[in-house]
Amino acid sequence: QVQLVESGGGLVQPGGSLRLSCAASAGSIFSINVMGWYRQAPGKQRETVATISSGGNTNYADSVKGRFTISRDNAKNTVYLQMSSLKPEDTALYYCNAKGINSRSGWYPGDYWGQGTQVTVSS
Repeated sequence: QVQLVESGGGLVQPGGSLRLSCAASAGSIFSINVMGWYRQAPGKQRETVATISSGGNTNYADSVKGRFTISRDNAKNTVYLQMSSLKPEDTALYYCNAKGINSRSGWYPGDYWGQGTQVTVSS
């Protein structure tokens, strides 16, 4: 059974910073192909924020380029999102995602999601 546990959300003023973390567990994990962060604001569709491959290749939404940095620690099966220069429009529920998990308990080829962590940017 795959579990993704997020942490690090909260309330921050415009221009501030937050760091989100997401740890994956599925027995003993050997590798995860792609990890990423998505967000969904009220009344809007879920959108991709940033993704990172097991080799470290990254992709960002245009709206966060230069402000957000995604990284991962493969040894800890953890992905991070460092968010800086936050804007009110960054307010959303942020979800962690993992695709393609190879573990001692088996191969999990699908999409797996965390429960979401709220980020609110407001003065």
